[in-house]
Amino acid sequence: MPITSAVSPSPERLALEVLTHYLELCDVPRPPAVTGRLDDLFTPDAVWEGIGPLYTEKFGRTTGAEAIATMLSAHLPPHGNFLSNVHLLHQGTTTLDGDEVDGRWLMQQLSRFHSGATELVVARLNVTFRIDGSRARISRFRTERVFDTDLVPATAAHVQEATTR
Repeated sequence: MPITSAVSPSPERLALEVLTHYLELCDVPRPPAVTGRLDDLFTPDAVWEGIGPLYTEKFGRTTGAEAIATMLSAHLPPHGNFLSNVHLLHQGTTTLDGDEVDGRWLMQQLSRFHSGATELVVARLNVTFRIDGSRARISRFRTERVFDTDLVPATAAHVQEATTR
């Protein structure tokens, strides 16, 4: 008979689960099993900000869970320019300090736009989570674009050439 345990996830694990859920809610199309609302992932007084030369002007600073969800939703269907968009989170580091978890990650974002353009972005994420019992919510989200490049989609001719070698 298997032994079961009712061990609660660590605060760091709760934080990672919230960040993963956030990125899934921002994927286009959204994975079928992913449900929920962006504003539920943030504390009422949360701050979301783009930093650095490429994101300060583009995103600026938004305060409050509802305002953050509204800002983010402007980039997602039925609004926004994404035909498809996926986020890949690299292993990061987290530090627990009382009821907060601070984390740092690199995130890749692969996007295809309605215009036909494609893009790869790497951003540095610095995220603070507030832990309340068995729940984590984002209290501060900072993103800095550190790399980007256009992706050239393979044409049928290139695919044909590669498969006949």
